[in-house]
Amino acid sequence: MDWGQILNNTASFVLSPETIGFMLAAIGLSIHFGYAGLLNFGMAGFMAIGAYSYAISILSFGLPWYVAMMVSIAGAVVFAILLGIPTLRLRGDYLAIVTIAAAEIVRLLFQSQIFDEWTNSADGLGGYHAGFRAANPLPSGSYGIGPWTYTETGWWVRIFGLLLVVVAVLVTWMLMRSPWGRVLKGIREDEDAVRSLGKNVFLYKMQALIIGGVFGALGGVVIALPAAVIPQYYLPSLTFFVWTALLLGGAATIFGPVLGAALYWALMAFLAGVLPQMAAAGWLPLTPTNAGNLRFIVVGVALMLLVAFRPQGILGKKKEMTFVK
Repeated sequence: MDWGQILNNTASFVLSPETIGFMLAAIGLSIHFGYAGLLNFGMAGFMAIGAYSYAISILSFGLPWYVAMMVSIAGAVVFAILLGIPTLRLRGDYLAIVTIAAAEIVRLLFQSQIFDEWTNSADGLGGYHAGFRAANPLPSGSYGIGPWTYTETGWWVRIFGLLLVVVAVLVTWMLMRSPWGRVLKGIREDEDAVRSLGKNVFLYKMQALIIGGVFGALGGVVIALPAAVIPQYYLPSLTFFVWTALLLGGAATIFGPVLGAALYWALMAFLAGVLPQMAAAGWLPLTPTNAGNLRFIVVGVALMLLVAFRPQGILGKKKEMTFVK
């Protein structure tokens, strides 16, 4: 067992662009579920729209990278409105089913050959990085210490992503301490009571869906910044992974989604390293490849135990979860 390599990879993943993208998506999901009580299982759709809008804006229309990010935000707003108008009056399970279907429709549209000219169908998109990398203020070279040593491009992606996380945390913190946030929490607890006070519950839910969706789209952009946009990445399982990160940290908390995403990817990276080596050493009756896939089962079981015994997550408070029946 090469524990040095395993721990190195685990520590490195804590600061990966994918982890940072998950932090943003989990913050968005926290607004949807933790504060508004919306069972959104279509976060993968928002992330796909963010990533594709960014890449298409640059590759097909030649827009600067920062304008492309604005297009991603606009795409998330439009998708939230289209998704919310027919679904936000649904409750619980029905809303969850519809949002799963909506995210799958988005992915299949990007994957289909109908829009091949812009999306490149199943092959996805790449080669849109030049503008973002040209804006890098860091000098060339490798920096850092131990597992956190990256090139100037690697650091630029991480620093930019973390800045977005800080902005998302501050926005969420301010919103949830405002009268708007208190109304949203009231809707989460008992929307009929809030409606009886003359509040437009549908409008508040729509606003929460839009804000959380924008954070999800930005998460998709951060994940796409260093690599490519591939439609197979945005499967329904992606949404469940973001849910796992959210529930691990705490659904109705400010820092819970950030902590949950970091712990989730650290656990996944640790299991991806240790399980194949255990199989290779003969400690598991599996091939190293199958042992690597075993991590999804381990994480799934951990999520079940978490929901059963600590539904509020690591940083959450049980009284904030009274809306979970």
